[in-house]
Amino acid sequence: MRHARRRVVRRVTRLAAVGGLLLGGAMVTQAAMASETPPATTGALRSAAGAGDPGDALVARLGTARTAGSWIGADGRPVVAVTDDAAARAVRQAGATAKVVPRSMDELKSATATLRSAPRVVGTAWAVDYRTNRVVVRADSTVSAGDWSRMTQVAAGIGGFVHMERTKGAFTTRLNGALPILSTGGRCSAGFNVTNGQRDFILTAGHCGPAGSTWFADNQGDQQLGQTVDSAFPGTDFSLVQYASGKAGAGADVVSVGGGKGVRITGAADPAVGQRVFRSGSTSGLRDGQVTGLNATVNYPEGTVTGLIETDVCAEPGDSGGPLFSEGIALGVTSGGNGDCKTGGTTFFQPVTKAMTTLGVRLIVSAQNAGGAQGTPPSGAPSAPAAQGGMAPNAASPGSSAPVTGTSEGSTLLARLTDTRNVGPGLLVVAGSLIALVATRYIRSEQDRKAYQRYYSATWG
Repeated sequence: MRHARRRVVRRVTRLAAVGGLLLGGAMVTQAAMASETPPATTGALRSAAGAGDPGDALVARLGTARTAGSWIGADGRPVVAVTDDAAARAVRQAGATAKVVPRSMDELKSATATLRSAPRVVGTAWAVDYRTNRVVVRADSTVSAGDWSRMTQVAAGIGGFVHMERTKGAFTTRLNGALPILSTGGRCSAGFNVTNGQRDFILTAGHCGPAGSTWFADNQGDQQLGQTVDSAFPGTDFSLVQYASGKAGAGADVVSVGGGKGVRITGAADPAVGQRVFRSGSTSGLRDGQVTGLNATVNYPEGTVTGLIETDVCAEPGDSGGPLFSEGIALGVTSGGNGDCKTGGTTFFQPVTKAMTTLGVRLIVSAQNAGGAQGTPPSGAPSAPAAQGGMAPNAASPGSSAPVTGTSEGSTLLARLTDTRNVGPGLLVVAGSLIALVATRYIRSEQDRKAYQRYYSATWG
């Protein structure tokens, strides 16, 4: 019986040692693969320094009295809404598609100004729909019948091009994502890493917390990230969290998309209506959709926010502050919306270009994309829109992939094993397993030798 137990122990030990060899080998192999430079995306990279969107350039040249916005068509070509035939000919000569509409952007903006001047109704939002040449007003489930009736009367006074519609759920900020950041006020998501040249910060949503809020990377409050040093909400929705160490560290140009993976950010720009975009958040991960409107207004319970990007991308509580991007270009940070990622909904984003200009910071990008602009202060001029470059919206991708480094909260076992820093530990596991195999072999030989001696000593005794 004792010999049987010994055999079982030896077998278990050998199996554990072999398992250690396999695990250590996998750690070394995967970590080596993760250290390779990720391939660049096949899609056309767009940067703020690149050529502007042809549609917006035509709108700027023809003026808002003769145009009513531009968007990206299903074939990837820009479409410009114009109010007369002469403007349509100019658009076609420039290689874009023209759509003649009855109302100019001046008329549409006048309508939104009238809506803003009316008594504020919490739970409503509106934006100009370039493609239908109208203003769309939405009211969530919290808006009473009386308020809905009063809003409808205001819309009727403006004109029939103001479209009223009810929507499910409630328009709320998504407080409660990339990577999660936590404070006593709730959980948000880290947006983009930015710098003022001396210190590094996280650009996130303003409603996540006022100046002075302390942020952590874990639920226990052991890993302090930093403190909010500037915040703007309502009106706009952005804030700066200054890193406690002063520096963002390695991988600062990468945003997390879950599973230990990330997307490398190469620049910032303003989006175009119809553009395919991607959002990452610590609650719902990576999601995609299209830009449906610009300069949107939302009446949250906490206050009104204007100048937002409207999308049909879903979001959930905890996704607030998370990054919006496309083809590696930073576009916005998550503000709020309605619905969830099961039923869908509308989500609004604070444009990063306006936030960075106001805060006096710039994106932290990889060395190959920094150029000479990395050491200069941000320009006050708005960035050019992220041009589609003749690419159909559905062909767009998030950007080039990159491993996520830094905060490991919520990372998977596979992500930790494939970390390049685990090459050393992997080799240690291999070495320990080899020692265990040799030791078990030696112990078995010694046991056999002693058994042999006992047998023959008894025989010849």
